[in-house]
Amino acid sequence: MRKIVYSLVIIGSFVVTGCTLPQMIKLAKDQKLEVKPNPLEVHKDTVNFDLSGNLPAKLLKKGTVYTLNTFYKYGDNELALPAIPFKAEDYPNNKTEQTPVTKAFSFPYKDAYKVGTVEIQGVASKGPKSKPTPRLAIATGVITTSKLVQNSYYAAFAEHGYNNQEELVPVVIPDFNFERGKSILRPSELKADKGKQLDAFIASKNITRTVTITGTHSPEGMERINSKLSEERAAVIEKFYRAEMKKYDYQGVAAEIKFILKPIVDDWSGFKTALASYTGISAEEKAEYLNAIAAGGSFEDQEKALKKLKSYNKVFKDVYPGLRAAKTEILTVKAKKTDAEISVLAKQITKGEVSADALTFEELMYSATLTPSLDEKAAIYEAATKKGSNWNANNNLAATYLQMIIENPAKASDLADKAAAQLDIAAKLKETPEVLANLASIALLKGNPYKSFSYAAKALNGANNDVTRGVNGVKGATEIYKAKYSDAVRSTSSSSDTYVNLFNKGLAQLLNKDYSNAASSFAESTRKNPNFALGFYGAAVAAAHNGSGDAVVSNLTSAVKLDPSLKEKALTDLEFTKFNTTDAFRNALK
Repeated sequence: MRKIVYSLVIIGSFVVTGCTLPQMIKLAKDQKLEVKPNPLEVHKDTVNFDLSGNLPAKLLKKGTVYTLNTFYKYGDNELALPAIPFKAEDYPNNKTEQTPVTKAFSFPYKDAYKVGTVEIQGVASKGPKSKPTPRLAIATGVITTSKLVQNSYYAAFAEHGYNNQEELVPVVIPDFNFERGKSILRPSELKADKGKQLDAFIASKNITRTVTITGTHSPEGMERINSKLSEERAAVIEKFYRAEMKKYDYQGVAAEIKFILKPIVDDWSGFKTALASYTGISAEEKAEYLNAIAAGGSFEDQEKALKKLKSYNKVFKDVYPGLRAAKTEILTVKAKKTDAEISVLAKQITKGEVSADALTFEELMYSATLTPSLDEKAAIYEAATKKGSNWNANNNLAATYLQMIIENPAKASDLADKAAAQLDIAAKLKETPEVLANLASIALLKGNPYKSFSYAAKALNGANNDVTRGVNGVKGATEIYKAKYSDAVRSTSSSSDTYVNLFNKGLAQLLNKDYSNAASSFAESTRKNPNFALGFYGAAVAAAHNGSGDAVVSNLTSAVKLDPSLKEKALTDLEFTKFNTTDAFRNALK
């Protein structure tokens, strides 16, 4: 009897199971599920999407499990994503309420995933028994607009340290002294070292811009009452100077020299300076002179007050004679090699024809700026790296390699490591904004936008305007890679206006959903470089978001004309879903 009852229980359970699972599958037809975003999008090399919705009430039966399986199907392959199990006991209100579904999915992007669909399949199970729903496609993928980012590189050259502008060097001739109350230049003064020094200077025919002669007098009456004495003392030095120029045959050069005469009358500053350095009286006695001057009154009254001081005769004898003078200060042009001379010597140095000492380090660094040839620049900077430990030489050699790569990307494989090696040396010597800027470009060149971003951010600290604008272009590209689109807009908006930076600015604006400004930036990029096919393609994507079918067609026509490979991309690009069935769209891609 027990065996019969047991058999009936087993048969009954199979009947219940057999009815339950089909019922669950039938109810599952009413599940409401959606994917956002749809189509899927790739950002930061990752595809993220959210599955949400509701399972119908009464779907979950006691002792059963309903599992949502999600797949990304591409071609003949598929990527299985994590399953979502729903157990009846976890949702006690399922009999009267819908069961919420919410799940975030993520998978690394591969180019093979560009065209595909998100499919879901429910599986109702109880014990070992299970029954699946038909697969349902609920989203398409993948929009790859973020992958359009263009690497931006910037070659940051450090200053050469050489002043190639005219420099004036002051030459001060010791004072010529005069007898009390007189302005006659005595032979003894001319025979003294100061006279010989001035004569030698004039004889050498140095290129001179100005000769400033300051005539002075001592404070006492005989000197002071002759108001023209200071002027006459300055004038007599000018007369001597001009006579010497005539003797040494200056010819027209003399006319280019400007003489400035500065007579100093009734001025205590010279006396105060001389008194400060005078050691013949005490500090207290010096203070008496300064107090008498500070008491005010006319210059004559002040001088009379000085005469009453006990030390006056000593000061008159020792200090006053030095105030009866003419001081000569000459501004002469610093002798420098011409640019042509520097260029010739630099080439000879790089060829080993002359010693590296033929130019100073600064002159050698400057010579690199005088040639448009990057090969010649590299040779010069390489020679400069051998003239001691100078970070800017290694940096500029690396920057030259980087500029070669920018102008000819095919050279990247040969030059990237060479540039990195020079920057490693430069950074150890001094980590400057220029070095960090170049490290940022090399890191991006080697496919590491995160490392590049770190260098670029550090490079902006203390960088000059040119480096700042260049680095912001690099930084903006890395921020697009990092899906920091608002940051990328700010960086590219402050970058140099190359067509690449303008394109990345438009792309960042597009990804930041600022479609109108994105269209403007893409247009600027193509104006900067009319042969930049991707600029027109970006403009077409912006036009699609702005709902302008005509602009989509015209920009795609230009893009495909410049780069026929973009035709296939456009045909499968989900950005153009609303337009790709029109004749105008298809004609643009013929």
